[in-house]
This record gives sequence, structure tokens and C-alpha cells, in this order.
Amino acid sequence: MKVATRDKFDSIIESSDLVSRDLSWLKFNDRVLDQSKKDTRSIFEKLKFLAITASNLDEFFMIRVGSLYNYLDYDKERVDYSGLREDPFKMKLMLECQQFHKRQQEHFLKNLLPNMAESGFILSNVKNLEPDEREFIKSYFMKAVYPMLTPMVFDGYRTFPILMNKLLIFGVVTLAPGDKKENRKLSFVQIPANIPRFFEIEREDLVVYVPIEEVIRENIVSLFRNVNIESINLFRITRNGDFTLEESEDMDANFLEEVKRKLNERKTGRVVRIEIEEGYSKWMINLLKDRWKIKDDSIFKVERASMLDFTGLWQVVGNKRFKDKLTQMPAPVPPISYPEDGSEDIFQILKNKDILLHHPYNNIDPILDLIERAADDPGVMAIKMTIYRLAKDSRITKALLRAAENGKHVSVLFEVKARFDEENNIREAKKLQKAGCFVIYGISNLKTHTKLLLVVKKDENRVTRFVHLGSGNYNEDTARIYTDIGLLTTNEVLANDVSEFFNVITGHSMPSIYQNLITAPRDMRNQLIHFIEEEAENARNGLPSGIFIKVNSLEDSEIIYALYRASQSGVKIKLVIRGICCLRPGRLGLSDNIEVISIVGDFLEHSRIYHFHNNGQTRTYAGSADMMVRSFDKRLESLFRVEDNLLEKQLMNILAYNLRDNVNSYRMLEDGTYVPKFPQADEEEFNVHKEFFKVKAEEVLKVKLV
Repeated sequence: MKVATRDKFDSIIESSDLVSRDLSWLKFNDRVLDQSKKDTRSIFEKLKFLAITASNLDEFFMIRVGSLYNYLDYDKERVDYSGLREDPFKMKLMLECQQFHKRQQEHFLKNLLPNMAESGFILSNVKNLEPDEREFIKSYFMKAVYPMLTPMVFDGYRTFPILMNKLLIFGVVTLAPGDKKENRKLSFVQIPANIPRFFEIEREDLVVYVPIEEVIRENIVSLFRNVNIESINLFRITRNGDFTLEESEDMDANFLEEVKRKLNERKTGRVVRIEIEEGYSKWMINLLKDRWKIKDDSIFKVERASMLDFTGLWQVVGNKRFKDKLTQMPAPVPPISYPEDGSEDIFQILKNKDILLHHPYNNIDPILDLIERAADDPGVMAIKMTIYRLAKDSRITKALLRAAENGKHVSVLFEVKARFDEENNIREAKKLQKAGCFVIYGISNLKTHTKLLLVVKKDENRVTRFVHLGSGNYNEDTARIYTDIGLLTTNEVLANDVSEFFNVITGHSMPSIYQNLITAPRDMRNQLIHFIEEEAENARNGLPSGIFIKVNSLEDSEIIYALYRASQSGVKIKLVIRGICCLRPGRLGLSDNIEVISIVGDFLEHSRIYHFHNNGQTRTYAGSADMMVRSFDKRLESLFRVEDNLLEKQLMNILAYNLRDNVNSYRMLEDGTYVPKFPQADEEEFNVHKEFFKVKAEEVLKVKLV
């Protein structure tokens, strides 16, 4: 991109009141990469965060860049929040992606690769191994790898093979003896996903990791006998995995088959990125560029000394030999509102008091306990729940199957459009359906993202409804690493709201009003804007006001401009936004009173909390929804009000602790960049990912948000 063009683009971007969603996301991935650079982390933790940046970037190209190509390929018009149209925005976005890719590679080569040996492992090619190790590698190749490989030639007689998304691929350029260069052929060798990324050699004091591509490269001549190999080129492609322009408005009875078809398309969608080792054949890359209609700015070069696909580093991080080198978190603590007598009857506990769970500081066991006991309790008549993402070996599925076998009514809404979990969700849903559960596979063209559970139990002549509402998935695995909020209650007001909402989801019902539930796509955006405008009115009238919000993403322009107006009215607004933020904080005359921080650290921040001062009559909500167009218009979402004094204070304290953090926090500047927060001279370190293990009820009850 020419300097004059780049300056023009930057000028347009800087003049916009909104930050580009995609450029903001890249800044988020930079914050994740920054975690990999912290001196306080072991090299294994640094490798973990580098691997996370790589998997994040894969998804970004599949979905966000894929979506952009949908507009470009189908001649659809699009103006980004930056003010740029489709083509200039792609140029700017690819420039930023190339720069991020360069930062990843430089960090790996300069900061990680040279320091591996002192931590007990190295990456090595075959040539640097001991003679007996090379023989071992050769034997491994011939017995376990060679039978898995299938060279696929492309020439005038054979069609271009289907190359799979995110696999390592060798492009081998060959010539038959005596042939001229114009007769050269291109063959592809894909490395199957079920072959381990590294071959591991255990030495007495060292683990040697040999990348699988080096094992194959050393022996690839065995796949091309009696021809001349002109070049061996390792590359990897990323395909479009976004279907937003193709999704039907009407989901019919063949919906499951439609989802399966789209999963197959994800494997063969248009190519949006090529990662390739330097020193590649220009003849081959020109052929691929022409074939896939891709430009140079979408080709990402990797030095031979580095490696393609940092997601493979999970194999190193997951080695049991290095388990004690990863950060060891304290054991989960009981919820603040949990009774101290340690009663094991979850039904009895919830009849007496509500429980607010804050994961992973509190574990998911009370929820699992409720579902598992409900499956076996003869008094339980019905279980209803929504499911977005499940653990692979889910205790929840097993409990629901048992409940159905025990004759209980079980209704489950499985969201089969949960991105990258579609296949697992379809498989689990079919198990439940075969067992006699009432299963719904999503709602029309909406994604069901709300997290709700309802258990109906009869004791003697009394029926009690036990409810769970949350911000996180019913997933035992992610509950250990995601920060989430969950409310367990028998509150009749919330129970009525949840019952009504399930009737909307499973039937044809339009309730006139919810008392303590705000839902999307019905009225969530309007209700939140109403709360924001009331704070603005209070500020204009000289009354106390304040807005404190914690979400994953802020992208909806109507909400953003409502926050701008509130800021101009004098409302102090503090936002904790982990990822995408399209609002510009601190812009003179627009958002002077708005502060934005992002927290990125050992746990993935996933909870959503909305707190409005309301002249002292506080309103505090938690739930599943971010402030995004998709959350308000394209998803079934819910926010639930927390009124119990202790539990509301607990949510307020979560916000207060997040704002105090000076270890994992980054402050967003007006230009959309972020700077890390550090303890000031008179401050001690305050790390929320440690402090929440120690918080006490007495401290929570004293919390004030200012």
C-alpha cells in the first residue's frame, strides 16, 4: 500500500466517531500476544498464549475476513465503521494483519525459540538429531506416516484437488527426466490432522520435538520416485467459514441437513489466506493466486527457522512432564452466599436462599448437582434448558438422558448453529431425542445464546421451580477457565419470567411483559438505551448518576451513541470490555466522561454485568448478552435483574475489582489503541484473577462504585 494511500485511509479512520470492529479485534489479539511477552510467565505459558493468538487469528480469517470476501465476491456494498468501503478496508485490514503476523513471528524467533533448551525442551529438524534418533524417525515415517500420505498431482489430465482448511500441505514441483520446464507438474501432499504435530524424543534431561513437516520433508523423495524434484513448498490455507449472506430466512424441516451442508462448505469455501514458508516456488504461488483469486496482501510468509501454525504448540504445553511449569490456580472456593453448614441438599439450600456463582472462582458443581439430582429425584416432574456449547464428555447430557429414562419431561433447546460446535451439538441432541427428550434445534434464523435452566419439583402439595440463569455455557471444561456469572434461585418472579421465556422459545407465545428479565431480540436494545437515557436525565438534573458495564464486546452503534449523549450530559461511564470496542473513549466533546479498560490474563473474561446508579435506586443485571447488533437483533438473549442486596453487591464488587486491576488491565485510548496499566508508586499489585479467590462477604457489602 502506497504511503499517500495509507495516510488517506488513516485520516478517514481517525475522523470517524466509531472504531472498526475488525481493527479493534486485531488490537485485542495484540493484548493476548502481550501476555506471551510477560517476563513473569514461564515459557510454557508464553507458548500457550502464542498458540491462542494463532487459533484466534484462524477464526478471524474464517469468519470476519470470510464475511468481507462475501461482500467482495458477491458485489455487496459495505461501509465499515472506519468509514472505508469494501476494497480500501480490505487493503487496510490486510496491512494490519501482516504487521501482526510479523510481530508473532519475531516474538517466536527472538524471545521463545532461543530460550527453550533451558526449560527442558527444543525444536529440532531431522539433520540435527543423533544417528540412532534419525533411524528411529525414519522407521516412524515408514510405518506410521508414509501409509497416511497421498500425493495428488495437478496437470492437464487431472482436476485440481480439494485442499483442506488449516492443514499443513506440501506443494511439490516436479519434472520428469528430460522434460522442459514448461512441462513441470505440481503435486500436493496434505498432512492428515490425526498425525501428532511433533514427533517427541525423550532424552534424559531434554524433550526433543521434531515437527511432523520436517519428518516428511526428510523422506518426501519416497513419494516421488524417478522424477526430479524442483522445489518443496510448505504452506497452509484458511478458507471462508462465514455463511451470513447465504443463510435462509426460513428454517424448514431440513434444517439439520442444511447445517451439515454448510459444515462441508466450510471445508471447501473460498481461500482467504495463504501462509507459506519463504523460499517458495514463484511458479507455484502464481498458480495458486490465479486459482484462488487471491492477492499478495493475503499471502503471509514464514521464515524457515520459524514454524507454520503456532496452534501446534499446544502439544508442548500439554506435555505432562511440564505440568508444574504452568500457573497453578487455587482450588475453587464456596460462593459467598453459600451456607456455611455445608448442607448437601441443593434443593433445600435454594428454597432458603439464592446463590450467585462466580466462575471459575466458584466451581460449576452446584449446577451439575442440581441437574443430576433432578434426574433422579422422584418429585421432579420437568427439566427445561438451553444448550449452546457442551463439554465433550458432558455430565449434563448423561443426567438429561437419565431423567428421560426416569419418565420426566425433558425439553432441551440445542443451538446447532454454535460456531465450530455444530457437529458435537447435533450428535448430543440426537442422543437426547432418541431417549425421548423434546429437542428443538434452534429457533428459525435466530441463534439461541441465552443460558437458562428450569427444574419443576413437587413436594407433597407444593410445586417449586428451581432456576439457573447465567452468562456462560453449561460446559464443565470452560467453567474452569472462563469467568462467568450464574444465579441459582427459586424466586417466583424470575421463575415466572423464565417459564414465560421457555414458552416463547418452544411454542407460540408473546408475553406482555417480563418483570426481571430483559430479552432479545424483543426489547433489550431499547431497554438498555432507556436506562442510559435515565442516567443522562439524572445528571442534567444534578442528581447522582453512573453507568458501569462489563461485557465481551461493544459494537452496536445505537448503544454507543446513547453512551456518548450520556457522557455529554455529565454521566461518569466506566466500561470493562475484553475484546471488540467500537466506542472511542475520551474524545473531546464526544466521550470525555467515558473510560474503557480491557482485562486479558489467565482466565478468559466472559461475564456480562450491567449496573446503573439510578439516583441510588440501583439497577443491576447479568446475563448472556454483549452490546452487539447480533446480540440484540439476531440472537435469543436474556439479562436478569439481581435484587438481593448481598448478590447485587457481589456483582458491583466484581465491577469494582475489575476497575482496580493493575496487572491484567489495558486502558483504551481515544485512537483505539491500548496501553497496559501498571501499579503506581503508591499502589500494590492487584490481580483480579487472584483476588477473587480471597474475597469475603464483609468486604463485598462495603462496595461502592464511583
